[in-house]
Amino acid sequence: MDIKEIQNLIKFVAKSGASEVKLEMEDVKITIRTGSGKTETTIVQAAPIANMPQAAPVAPTQVATPVEPAAPKVENDDSKYITVKSPIIGTFYRKPSPDKPNFVEVGSDISVGDTVCVIEAMKLFNEIESEVSGKIVKVLVDDSSPVEFDQPLFLVDPS
Repeated sequence: MDIKEIQNLIKFVAKSGASEVKLEMEDVKITIRTGSGKTETTIVQAAPIANMPQAAPVAPTQVATPVEPAAPKVENDDSKYITVKSPIIGTFYRKPSPDKPNFVEVGSDISVGDTVCVIEAMKLFNEIESEVSGKIVKVLVDDSSPVEFDQPLFLVDPS
């Protein structure tokens, strides 16, 4: 979203008479509050956008209030890894039973169809099979921990 679109949004909200408008997109969160003759705008960007000029207030009655970016992203090499995610909600287990070894460890080579963990849901133990081949780089969940749908479980290096 560029500065012209933000300015047009501020004008539109000021004319509409709405007391508050929130807009969330992939990399920008905007909150515009109106009342007592002035408009307050809060813009939060998760990732800094290069070449974005600072905006001057659109009208003397409007005040732009920048907010610090939420936790700057630290770029690491995790982008080259594939994430194995939980297909269901339940309890994550790294081994088939307490007296057995873990399905996989960091450094284990896996292939498509290999069981990487078990997730218990409603007293049923569901074996989670890998959909990728590669080497386990990191285990992201502790054993016997609750997991949510689509929660990352493992990082796999496909090379």
